[in-house]
Amino acid sequence: MAVNTTKSLKNRDADLANINKQMEVLNGAPFSNGELPYFAKKIKEIGQLPMRPNKLEILQVNVGYMCNQVCAHCHVDAGPDRKEIMTRDTMRLILDVVKKSGAHTLDLTGGAPEMNPDFRWFVEQAAEAGIQDFIVRSNLTIIRANPKYHDLPDFFKKHNIHVVSSMPHWTKGKTDKQRGDGVFDKSIKALQELNERGYGMPGSDLKLDLVYNPNGAYLPGDQASMEKEMKAALSADFDIHFHSLFAITNLPIARFLDYLVASENYEDYMYALVEAYNPAAVENVMCKNTISISWDGWLYDCDFNQMLDLKVDNKIQHIKDYNEDLLNDRTIQISQHCYGCTAGAGSSCQGVVA
Repeated sequence: MAVNTTKSLKNRDADLANINKQMEVLNGAPFSNGELPYFAKKIKEIGQLPMRPNKLEILQVNVGYMCNQVCAHCHVDAGPDRKEIMTRDTMRLILDVVKKSGAHTLDLTGGAPEMNPDFRWFVEQAAEAGIQDFIVRSNLTIIRANPKYHDLPDFFKKHNIHVVSSMPHWTKGKTDKQRGDGVFDKSIKALQELNERGYGMPGSDLKLDLVYNPNGAYLPGDQASMEKEMKAALSADFDIHFHSLFAITNLPIARFLDYLVASENYEDYMYALVEAYNPAAVENVMCKNTISISWDGWLYDCDFNQMLDLKVDNKIQHIKDYNEDLLNDRTIQISQHCYGCTAGAGSSCQGVVA
């Protein structure tokens, strides 16, 4: 999979930087010609339409699309040239919600969330709210990107942050192919520094989990088997330890969708997702227990819907009007990309779901 190491789709003026263009592709063949069933029809067959949320457990907050990497599979289309950044005013609104929400997990993502200029302030304030599980999704290389980020392992430890980090493979070639030249070496160094602080070590309460995305137009393998292999390889080669591996299916959105279309793999990939559809995964997909909050405060059923601007189907659509009871009484927005979360063992930001 080729990597453009400098620009996002948006700043290349690519057709698929346009959300409407993405939706045209997702709603077109092989669905529009009847070769494959639309996702709504598929779940209607098993009595799961409309999709409704369960109890809210996770508030996932995207604090900005700016990133020090330009990964080939990125559904956010993040990069150094993305300027969308959450303000402190929006963060204050979220902090008010965190304090009264029934959710037990706060999940900060990006881009590279650490690049938001108010990231540390937000973490310090949110940590005081007493959330049960406080996640920061780090790409690892940010820790080595600039001296101002070198103390992040200590900062994470101070606030008992649960670090979830991207690590496509235990080999340099496959990792750099997906995420860019030099990513593997920087990631290994960052993981070693996190281990030195106690992260990921056996018996440690400092949680360090890794995330795997396939490096191409195919579904991930068995999560448990890959975790075992990655633990053995990283331990043997670099004396690196971590707790869990999350295997996440690449959804046909933004740069991964662009790759699928450009490589003429789109229809084959959608066939693979539909053929691997698992009804048991539908009950536990992330939109069932999550509210996703964008950098400008809009509310979505999940991070993937956020990238397609499919706001929650509710009169409450912005953090300034947040009402958990009303939001729990909504219908979840769906489209063909949802096959990605319901294929095989299912997929969410916490890995498999079935």
